[in-house]
Amino acid sequence: MAKKVTKIGVLTSGGDSPGMNAAIRAVVRTGLYHGLEVHGIMRGYQGLIEDDISKMEGRSVANIIQRGGTILKTARCKEFYEAPGRKRAYEVLKKRGINGLVIIGGDGSFRGAVKFSQEFDIPCVGIAGTIDKDIHGSDYTIGFDTAVNTAIGAIDKIRDTMDAHDRIFIIEVMGRDAGYIALHSGIATGAENILIPERKTNMNDIILSLQEKERRKKLVNLIVVAEGDEFGGANEVQKVLQENLPKAEIRVAILGHIQRGGSPTGIDRLIASRMGYHAVECLMEGRHNVFVGILNNRMHYIPLEKAVKNKANISEEWMKIVKILAS
Repeated sequence: MAKKVTKIGVLTSGGDSPGMNAAIRAVVRTGLYHGLEVHGIMRGYQGLIEDDISKMEGRSVANIIQRGGTILKTARCKEFYEAPGRKRAYEVLKKRGINGLVIIGGDGSFRGAVKFSQEFDIPCVGIAGTIDKDIHGSDYTIGFDTAVNTAIGAIDKIRDTMDAHDRIFIIEVMGRDAGYIALHSGIATGAENILIPERKTNMNDIILSLQEKERRKKLVNLIVVAEGDEFGGANEVQKVLQENLPKAEIRVAILGHIQRGGSPTGIDRLIASRMGYHAVECLMEGRHNVFVGILNNRMHYIPLEKAVKNKANISEEWMKIVKILAS
């Protein structure tokens, strides 16, 4: 029988994403509602190892739901990858009497949680806080909607100047291993081509298409590229295209970290609040070492180990939509 959880810790780990603060707020207030002690762990697993932990009250999370970033800070912790580092983290939790963890982060954060929960008697619940939407088992991840809307806003502005000058613009968005931001922002802004890591890009087809459009005097073309595309990003794509289209005016815009920041959208605030609430409920009910997701607008729980082994896949239907709408 699982031990009753009385004190929980909450941390944010890996890359930050808009909506993490909303999730922290939900975890803290739900925990307090159930009579739990809630402790905030600074800088992810690094703060856990270093005992950088403080007790949180309702006022600790006042006026944060609208803020991007994370009040608990975040970091990537190499020490936690090794057994001695995880043992130190466990000793800190035992010393403080913390017997449950809520981890808000992405794939790497969940991998650490899987190892930790396998080695020690600390139940963990994961909440997907990642703009990449690359976690299996949920239609949403915290921060994705905000990142896409940030990219759309920037691309719309670039399209205005693109039209004015009859240019080809290559926009690079985030997505080292996943192309969801490129896919969604590209479709939403009417991109002629979308390049993502999950699909092999036929550059010859793109060149032929642009050459044909050049003959028709359709000189304005938008290409959205995920940073992890096989060609190495927007700058590399530009080199290839410029060699084959010497007369074309081709410009590159790399959106970068603006996609991580900013006030979270309503959708991100709602799903973060919902996931944070259910993460605490999971710990209370003895449903441990799971990832809290949302599928078909229903809460969905899968083992953390399964969440990190399986990747979210981009369906063929999405690619068909891109092809038809860009023609």
